[in-house]
Amino acid sequence: MKTEGRKHTAPALHNAMWPGLVGKGPGSEPPIDLNTMLRLTAEAEVDGIRFDGVDLFLFEPHVNIDASDDDLQRLRDKIASQKLVVGSVVAPVWEPTGGGSAMGTMEERQRFVTQVKKACRIAKKLRELGIRPYGVVRIDSAGSPVEWAKDPSGTSKRVADTFREACAVAEDSGERLAAEGEICWGAMHSWKLMLEMFELVNRPKTLGFQADMAHTLLFTLGYNAPEDSLLPENFDWSDSDQLDAALRILTDALRPWTIDFHVAQNDATVKGSGSHDKTGRHCLPNDPNGKLDIVRHAGFWMRDKNNAPTRAFQHICWDGCMFPNATMTSPGTWRDILRVMIAVRDAHGWE
Repeated sequence: MKTEGRKHTAPALHNAMWPGLVGKGPGSEPPIDLNTMLRLTAEAEVDGIRFDGVDLFLFEPHVNIDASDDDLQRLRDKIASQKLVVGSVVAPVWEPTGGGSAMGTMEERQRFVTQVKKACRIAKKLRELGIRPYGVVRIDSAGSPVEWAKDPSGTSKRVADTFREACAVAEDSGERLAAEGEICWGAMHSWKLMLEMFELVNRPKTLGFQADMAHTLLFTLGYNAPEDSLLPENFDWSDSDQLDAALRILTDALRPWTIDFHVAQNDATVKGSGSHDKTGRHCLPNDPNGKLDIVRHAGFWMRDKNNAPTRAFQHICWDGCMFPNATMTSPGTWRDILRVMIAVRDAHGWE
């Protein structure tokens, strides 16, 4: 791990591999294979500093959720050959990836838990192979706000029951789960509902929050849950004080639960339908339409009320999906991303 030129050595800097898969495939561009994503990550360098590791989506063509021990050994060797480690992994809990809705039928909920169990097995094995020194297993409800709205109380209870089962599975593997806050996941589609979910599940040692700066920005706007909005309709984005005040409320509430953190940018627009109802897309760090001051606002998550680093996670990860393959395969893209990640750590990191 290179240290020259660093103001801080922690947290470690990771790149997400799933942007090579999300939004790719039939009807779009082909997926970007894991080898290419690893190479682009490993080759990115700014002032002698490189990414320390990657976060993985446990889904083909990157990683088979039913990978054998021999498969995982080969995966370990592939990642180690690039002088990278693994941090957090994403469990493929959605119906199209073999899972099922956490708010669905008994069969769907069982598929959800099964996928979490398989993901925890892989996560544990990668720890045993010495390639994964830290990180969590990421989940969400795999159901839409529309479905949740048919019976809000009952649906949230079903999701909490499913999450508790998933927690038991994670504990058997010595893993922790992080629920991603994103407005397209029912029972988790507002900051208040996210808090209520943690309280319903009541497994704080096992289930925590994955804060993605792009997605949590949309929490402040109340998309899919206008009653929980922290900013007015037609908000004037030049009013940085009001934006900061809203983000302070949000981060003060969810920071104590946060165990995984994604650095990201968002332009505050929403897209999508169905299981991804009204969700946002990530922006590149230098996008002129981005609404966040990435480095400064990252500190709202990485520092506590007394302005001290929380040290709640050992790595931070860049998350950026839905970009054209030409953008994704340009080395300059990853240098720009690494540069902002370094700036975040310089501003809010520790030794």
